[in-house]
Amino acid sequence: MTDPFALTRDWLDYSIGLAQRNILFLDVLRQRGNQYHEHLEKHAPSVLSFDSEVVLDGATLPRPVNYSLLRIVPPPGVTIDPVKRPFVVVDPRAGHGPGIGGFKPDSEIGVALRAGHSCYFLSFLPQPVPGQTVTDVVRAEAAFLEHVIAAHPQAEGKPVVIGNCQAGWQIMIGAALRPELFGPIIIAGAPLSYWAGWRGFAPMRYLGGLLGGSWMTALAGDLGHGIFDGSWLVSNFENLDPANTFWKKQYNLLAHIDTEPERYLGFERWWNNHVLLNANEMQFIADNLFIGNRLATAELVLEDGERVDLRRIRSPIVVFCSRGDNITPPPQALGWITDLYADVDDIRAHGQTIVYAVHESIGHLGIFVSAKVARKEHEEFASNIDFIDILPPGLYEAEISQWPETEDERYLLRFAARNLDDIRAIVEPSREDDQRFATARRVSEINLELYRRFLQPMVRASVTPGMAEALRDLHPLRLSYGFFSDRNPALLPLSFLGAMAQGMRRAVPAENPFRQAEEQVANAIEKSLDQYREWRDAMQEAIFLNVYGQPWLQAMAGVAFDEAPRRRPAQEHEHREFLRRRIEELKAAIPKGGTREAVLRAIAFVILAEQTTDERSFALLSQLQDEEGGGMSLPVFKQSLRDQFFMLLIDPHEALETLPRLLDGARAAEIQQRFDEVKRVTSAGGPLNARASARLRDIERIFAEAAKAQAEKGNAAAAVPEVGTRATRAAEKMPRRSKPGSGTRKTRAT
Repeated sequence: MTDPFALTRDWLDYSIGLAQRNILFLDVLRQRGNQYHEHLEKHAPSVLSFDSEVVLDGATLPRPVNYSLLRIVPPPGVTIDPVKRPFVVVDPRAGHGPGIGGFKPDSEIGVALRAGHSCYFLSFLPQPVPGQTVTDVVRAEAAFLEHVIAAHPQAEGKPVVIGNCQAGWQIMIGAALRPELFGPIIIAGAPLSYWAGWRGFAPMRYLGGLLGGSWMTALAGDLGHGIFDGSWLVSNFENLDPANTFWKKQYNLLAHIDTEPERYLGFERWWNNHVLLNANEMQFIADNLFIGNRLATAELVLEDGERVDLRRIRSPIVVFCSRGDNITPPPQALGWITDLYADVDDIRAHGQTIVYAVHESIGHLGIFVSAKVARKEHEEFASNIDFIDILPPGLYEAEISQWPETEDERYLLRFAARNLDDIRAIVEPSREDDQRFATARRVSEINLELYRRFLQPMVRASVTPGMAEALRDLHPLRLSYGFFSDRNPALLPLSFLGAMAQGMRRAVPAENPFRQAEEQVANAIEKSLDQYREWRDAMQEAIFLNVYGQPWLQAMAGVAFDEAPRRRPAQEHEHREFLRRRIEELKAAIPKGGTREAVLRAIAFVILAEQTTDERSFALLSQLQDEEGGGMSLPVFKQSLRDQFFMLLIDPHEALETLPRLLDGARAAEIQQRFDEVKRVTSAGGPLNARASARLRDIERIFAEAAKAQAEKGNAAAAVPEVGTRATRAAEKMPRRSKPGSGTRKTRAT
């Protein structure tokens, strides 16, 4: 028989539970406000979860900055290997405070420590040093790296530098100016090509044009009396997802009030820690990066007059991005590659190694906050950083998969050779869109000049320091923290009411019909806000494309319809001369060396055809270096492997023709042993493809004939002509390639 009072009891249970949840919800908001004000009172607020010590204060540098270099104190149970290169993590100064790169034990810092690396963190204060510029910050980061290098004389290799979000472009600029200081560079969710993007996704790239350019940035700086409030940057992030900002995040706290407060308050401690920038810093960023997009085409000139060309970077660059990131979508993270280089040979000609990994779904913050991402992607990068460092120059995609024949969380890192067509397939470059953004850049320059001439003097004369401080306090984000805190006398009873509600807490079961109805209403509200976002984004995109796509406006802005709005920067004369000399040196070195060079050349010859390699091959190669390297350090080993790789590109026939000469003087048994090493390394990742297998057989014949000749005659020199003939036949099977830097396009990487 149906209980006639069941619905009434369900309603009473739900009503009491909802009242308790609302009281507890408001109490958590009160705690959030108190936490915000406590954070403000600290000299150097941070959410870093690791103990640290300041080893170099940026305020003591010749050009003072508000950054500091912190050494992470290893937690108990962690052993640091002094031979392993240190890691340096740089957090973004994009409205929020520092610490997100070490927010959890499973984080970029955590996985590096567990791998035995010393770790450093570049932190910053909420207030900038008066007069501080972007150039000062970049120079300070170089000084910090000099200190790290000096503190680790035993380390095999320069520091690994990780740049999260906006810190990515900072360290890329630093690496272009001081390439000798950087080891492998990992940029996570970092925008470098600001005009790139997909239609219908991530509309933030249109924002500068919709506001008429960077004159609004200048106005905000003037209203701040020379200070730009980072809260406006945070507002931009929040406006990207109104459903999460205005409903989902808060409702999730209300719905799970018994379990969610700790996680909610922990994240809000970072999200609400707003920092300030000097107005000139933000203006430089807006004019040259967000709107100007000058970094990806070597047009960026720093305040001290030095031009930045990312092609000067000599360290491997790992780009980690995600298709689910609406702040830095993959086109903005990867578009600089097609902007700077004509083809893969162009990348190789500059001696660069670029690795990219595209996650399918994780959001922007998840790239450097998610524990799952830390345990998978960041842990694989950290544990295989030396593997990345010895990869031959070129373009690679990092593929991370479950380790074969295991069910636990063990992953296998594989690198697959790619070409620029693969990048273009992701970026989807559009010349028409570039013309629109070039027009928006020019309109921004005009509007900024108009503002500076006619409005700026009046605004600056009207704003006092006290007025600027009051305007910052009245920012909508800050107002909510002040209202929901103990500073509001009306909320003083909340602490008592929250404790009472917690003591009398009656959780409502999930099958309660009113609780289910609540969830349906919440989902409907979320979907409505998502639909609003989609409509708003589509409208903003349509306005931008139509306004800045007008031929008359493009003509007035000086954007030619029949020319590319951004030209790929030409090679500098010094670089062309360097290439010419380097090619001559490598050609002269082809017949020189011994069995070690022969083994490395043979491995490179096979891997060039395989197009993929994984960490199992590197493990054997590393073992080979330890056993047969004769004390060769990792940097020397890396350079030797790269030299053999370039020799095969410059003159593959001569490189194979002279292999027997490199084996001259070795005993027959040793030659056979060296071939076995080649086979183990090249086959460690699994069966070779047909082309690589054929090359391995060619190498086997060359080594076998050299061993036979050595055994029969006792003198390898007498066997050189005969073996050379066999080597020639193997070389003839190789496709002829252009020299690095020749400008010849390739559709596939070799």
